[in-house]
Amino acid sequence: MGAEWAWVVMAAMAATPEAVVVSPLVKVRPGASLQGARQARVSVARGECEGVQVVLPGTVRQLKVPSLLLKGPGAPLRAALWREGYLDVAVPSNAQGATGPWPDPLLPVSAPVSNPDLPAVLYVEVCAPEGQKPGTYRGKLRASLDSREQLSVPFTVEVQPFVLPATASLPTSFGISQLSIARGHGLNAESSEARALLRAYARLLLEHRVSAHGMSMSPPPVRFEDGRAVVDWREYDAEMAPFLDGSLLPSGARFTTTDLRDNKKASTEAERVAYYRAFVEHFRQKDWPAQLFFYAKDEPKPQDVPLVLTQSRRVREAGGARVLITTPLEGELPDAADILAPTLNCFFPRPGPATCRAIHTVTELRKQLRPGTQVWWYQSCNSHGCNGGASTEAAQERAYSGWASYMVDHSAMLNRAMGPLAFVSGVDGELYFDTVFAYNTKKDPWKDLFEFGGNGDGTFFYPGTPERLGDSRHQPVPSLRLKHLRDGLEDFEYLRLLSRLGDEKFARDAARQLVRSGWDIRQDAREWAQVRQVVTARLRQRWSTSEFAKRSGRHTPESTP
Repeated sequence: MGAEWAWVVMAAMAATPEAVVVSPLVKVRPGASLQGARQARVSVARGECEGVQVVLPGTVRQLKVPSLLLKGPGAPLRAALWREGYLDVAVPSNAQGATGPWPDPLLPVSAPVSNPDLPAVLYVEVCAPEGQKPGTYRGKLRASLDSREQLSVPFTVEVQPFVLPATASLPTSFGISQLSIARGHGLNAESSEARALLRAYARLLLEHRVSAHGMSMSPPPVRFEDGRAVVDWREYDAEMAPFLDGSLLPSGARFTTTDLRDNKKASTEAERVAYYRAFVEHFRQKDWPAQLFFYAKDEPKPQDVPLVLTQSRRVREAGGARVLITTPLEGELPDAADILAPTLNCFFPRPGPATCRAIHTVTELRKQLRPGTQVWWYQSCNSHGCNGGASTEAAQERAYSGWASYMVDHSAMLNRAMGPLAFVSGVDGELYFDTVFAYNTKKDPWKDLFEFGGNGDGTFFYPGTPERLGDSRHQPVPSLRLKHLRDGLEDFEYLRLLSRLGDEKFARDAARQLVRSGWDIRQDAREWAQVRQVVTARLRQRWSTSEFAKRSGRHTPESTP
């Protein structure tokens, strides 16, 4: 959260061909009138990543950018750089969207330029490790445009003294599939290359504070002896252990959750219970702190209720895992849930046509649910309308507009809002059905992400094939929306840390300036920056007088024994 976000101090852009630094909360579209700064000033907590956009002048066919190294009182910081690509939207998600090019894929700087007439924008990201020495770091971003123009953009990074936890405080579970990844890249789903790609995709999610379910979807082999499940955990542990024990990333970040994988070899009720029990026991032996949950049939219809009740009974009989059910508070399913996950629309009353059958706040839900039941939420096409384009009925269009949304053609503020909303509402976690859904369709994700009435619903990545990137290897291409999702989760960490340092009212008041409800979210990038500046200053003050700063300055309230 930036203490000095100079790029949002809107200085008019001069006519000279110079680079302009703009907020990451601005989606740079063709023909947009931009205001920005000539130099970048970034504030980053220890344990945090912050991005900024550098808009290059004119059309750029060839771009060379050396590494950006920032020097200061501690070890040098090396920035990560991408060139923003564009998705050409044919059908807007709703009236808040629009047709035409929208920035989204974050390409390697060396990737071929498919359309040089589109804006040339660099996304520059600085990450400060937990042990980074606080203070001011400086450097210059240099770029060579079409082998002639040389640009230099001064960068100043302020590393704050306070620390964000490496593992996200808000549990999440976003879907990902090795099969879909393999199809998107044209690979054999069982190949070692597909397995390596899955790890690369899931690693990117973890780097953005997101945990995943699905993964390879392969259950560990099992046989049954005298009513006991004997499980071979070797392949499962090779796949999942690095994400669950904190060994994958230098920060020690771990998945907050993972799903219990069903196994067709368990054919009787007793075998299923024994298998689930073995799964839970394995997690206990490994001392993995992630929440293990069973994802019951998604969005169950009335005819699915007996199945979901049976699923819940089996898992509860085994003990140790939670049953997640995606349903509003109605009927008999809520009593079968250990994690109840209605859609976002089910938490916020709104005038006009209803977009959820049963609307309750988190507080109201907790009063009616079994003690200990967690309340999660998730986005669906109800956040933008399930048909695509603006509705011909004004009341209907209003009902499906304004919601927090992960769509490409919605504002960065809507993409980012779920984190602050989670803090204000007190929800226990966030679910999302997929991050590579478009890979498993017949469409080319680089040209068309329109699914379920929205552009990007269920897809946060692009398949980086050698043909597309001009590289020798397959790799995941993250999206600008993934950065916004991560920034929202870091907003949550800032607000939560401020609350734990004794300033809960201040934190809540600050969050409510930006997210008044799930459908009333401030759309002014300057206002978001101003709130972040105030929260950062307050955190600096609180941290300096806290016991954590007095001890070593490196511990968060959560990581201190």
